[in-house]
Amino acid sequence: MPGLPWTIVAAGAALLSYKLSGKGLALFAGLTMIYISIFGQWKPSMQTLSFILVAAPLSFIFGLGLGIAAYKSKRVEKALYPILLVMQTMPQYAVLVPALVLFGVGDHAAVIITMVVAVPPMILLTILGLRAIPPEVIEAGRMSGCTNWQLMFKVLIPTARRDILIGVNQVIMVCFSMAVISAFIGAKGLGFNLLLALNQLNIGLALEAGLCISLIAILLDKMSLAWANKQTDYFGNLTFFQRNKNVIFFAASFVIGIILAYVGTFIFKGSFNYLFEIPHNKGISTADFWNKGVDWIFDTFFVYIKAFNTWLIQDVLQPMRALYLRMPAVATLVLAVGAGYLIGGVRSALVVAALTLFIALSPWWDRALVTLYMATFGVVISCLIGFTVGTLCFQNKKSAAFMLGVCDIFQTFPSFVYLIPVMMLFGITDTSVLIAVIVYATIPATRYTIEGLRSVPVGLHEAATMSGVNKFQRLTKIEFPLAFPHMMLGLNQTIVFALFMVIIGAFIGTEDLGQYILKALSDKNGAGIGLTLGICVAFIGLIFDNLIRTWVGKRKKHLGID
Repeated sequence: MPGLPWTIVAAGAALLSYKLSGKGLALFAGLTMIYISIFGQWKPSMQTLSFILVAAPLSFIFGLGLGIAAYKSKRVEKALYPILLVMQTMPQYAVLVPALVLFGVGDHAAVIITMVVAVPPMILLTILGLRAIPPEVIEAGRMSGCTNWQLMFKVLIPTARRDILIGVNQVIMVCFSMAVISAFIGAKGLGFNLLLALNQLNIGLALEAGLCISLIAILLDKMSLAWANKQTDYFGNLTFFQRNKNVIFFAASFVIGIILAYVGTFIFKGSFNYLFEIPHNKGISTADFWNKGVDWIFDTFFVYIKAFNTWLIQDVLQPMRALYLRMPAVATLVLAVGAGYLIGGVRSALVVAALTLFIALSPWWDRALVTLYMATFGVVISCLIGFTVGTLCFQNKKSAAFMLGVCDIFQTFPSFVYLIPVMMLFGITDTSVLIAVIVYATIPATRYTIEGLRSVPVGLHEAATMSGVNKFQRLTKIEFPLAFPHMMLGLNQTIVFALFMVIIGAFIGTEDLGQYILKALSDKNGAGIGLTLGICVAFIGLIFDNLIRTWVGKRKKHLGID
């Protein structure tokens, strides 16, 4: 079937955005679609969107079904829990290796593996939403004579609607991220164009594709969140036109778009019909401008960039790497198990010991240490920046809201996008990867710091003021101790983000576990190796996850926080 003209899709996106959130989102949707079209990115963008429109609904159905099953059965929940835990910390492109062997190359394999990655957040948020329903609602449903099916689909799911729809938002974002990563196994779309441009070191083309990816990701994120937060007016006395005006406007747009496309065949006779689709090689391109800009920056600041790059690699990264690699495996094991015992007792120590031993007994212990050293450097710098920025922004409501908005925008960017600007400046080096890690991992550190400080009860602020303490004393003696559990959960997410970005950084030449995962993608017998490497990375994340969550649980109990 022929595709729809870009004018119809742009009008439909604007009208849907208007219905969900009003004029602001509608204007952004319309401008995004126009930008994609006139810059010749329409076909790959629609390929990416069609990929998401297949993968996201299937992931939602499977995730909702498994979430309901886990809510109703403790056995199902216990069986799913370890799988969900590992999937949350496993690098996304590590799962591409078994998909390549089992399903081959192409969009069908990409959709299947995307579902595997996107289903876990849907399951978790479904369980969370259903568990949060007050017992009174359930009792009222039973007293009304509901069957189990009616109780679930007429009472419980509508009540948990917001959490479930936030799950849909997460599914869409994961699907979009995987649509980019799946370019490694032949999935077409913007991810394929981005990968091709990065392979050719054509920063201008990569930046154009990356900008389109970012704009669509932000649009999908805003639309799905608006859908989750939209309240239905069940008592509004609306006329037929008021109820169906968006459908009527879209029908009119559809007719006008078809007419314009038909007229365009006569206007642009013998050439491309620009009212139907603007081909990639006929759209506006700023690639030369960006490439010249990169060359100018590099030529102008070459001395400073080279000096910083040399200092960071020779005086900081290489000594740190050598320190990690020289540490005996037994010493590392004792250190990890000791930390587990001090924080969570025997149970936590045994969990940490089992996860560490799995990595230590594998052939990739030294590569795991390289991964850990890069992630450690990124996490330390990210936390210093995130905790400082979050604390400063919290002092003013407007700056806090602005910074949370910035975090929302940056969190929607697929991880590959972060490699483009750093490659422009620092080329194919560890410095590029680590700067991308720091930018990417600073997001949760900043967000959780602001949210943690916001969670401190207002009454304590007033009590502190009445006691005569100054702002610094209130911050260090009251706000930080109470917000620390939130900040530690932010540290947990920062570690996961850093690990993901380090593994993605293998694309530009690091020597960690990610490099071996990348090699396994090109080896027809590499499925087992790739999956094992992915599990090693997941276990590194789970070690820190266990230590941090155990400590946070004890700290919350000590502070009397639920």
